[in-house]
Amino acid sequence: MATGEVRQSVTETATAIADMEIRGAAAIAEATATALREQAVQSEAADADRLRAELRAAARHLYDTRPTAVSLPNTLRYVLGRASGEDVDAVRESVVAAVAEFCDRLDRAQTDLGTIGASRLQDGDTVLMHCHSTDALACLEAALDQGKDIAAIVKETRPRRQGVLTAHHLDDLGVDVRFVVDSAAHRMLAEADHVLVGADTITATGTVINKIGTAGLAVSARERDVPVTVAAQTLKLDPETLSGGGVDIEHRADAEVLDAEARTDLDVDIVNPAFDETPPRYVDAIVTERGQFPPESIVTLMRDLYGSEPGRPWEE
Repeated sequence: MATGEVRQSVTETATAIADMEIRGAAAIAEATATALREQAVQSEAADADRLRAELRAAARHLYDTRPTAVSLPNTLRYVLGRASGEDVDAVRESVVAAVAEFCDRLDRAQTDLGTIGASRLQDGDTVLMHCHSTDALACLEAALDQGKDIAAIVKETRPRRQGVLTAHHLDDLGVDVRFVVDSAAHRMLAEADHVLVGADTITATGTVINKIGTAGLAVSARERDVPVTVAAQTLKLDPETLSGGGVDIEHRADAEVLDAEARTDLDVDIVNPAFDETPPRYVDAIVTERGQFPPESIVTLMRDLYGSEPGRPWEE
């Protein structure tokens, strides 16, 4: 296999991530790590340098799929940073071991995060949720396991209506769920004790990048004096923002907003940003597997985890 080629398993994974068949930061991270493992296992590289070059090529292909989902580059950093050895077998074994360790940490992180987040919820609380976040759901599940009675208000979250996934999940858990249109959020906050959301990326300033509509919900919640909790594994922290780098907000296809029939004879520009930015002043706490933090102090945790110069090993 020539350097720069990408095996089918990586290509299939990249396509599934780009098309949102694989969605959610943890699922994207696990799929990314697994694709790199398969690249290493299936490679016919003759030497260690060639195998590392193939892994970097695979990583670049995966990196280009979802520019706002920071769990993906953080996964690449973890695996590529541990691809070591003097011969091809040693490099292959190091990647397999790194992926196994990474996936084990991923499983434990969500459980630990859920336990910490559940401490913010009281028996009888009603939680308003936006989009579909397994980290946020982990907090609610842990609260239920503690015997707390929790109800939920779930926003539909257009245009892809990921709130339907959240509603189904909570309904299966026996939670009393009210499913509402996005524009009803401000009204429904009058009946909520908490806003609980996930995050796709968190910057060094504590700004939360999450599904479009999160920022407006947080502003409304502050007006209503409803606390906002963001549940996010440390995998969602963007170390590149430590040096002042920005976040590339993904814009998705027009067809998610209006299908071809609806666009007939309609001469308008369709704008479909997938995410928005919630300033830290509208967030009460960020809950991670390492503890809960005021958003302004998340930079300290980020430096502890990634240092001040995280780098991009897939570009080396």
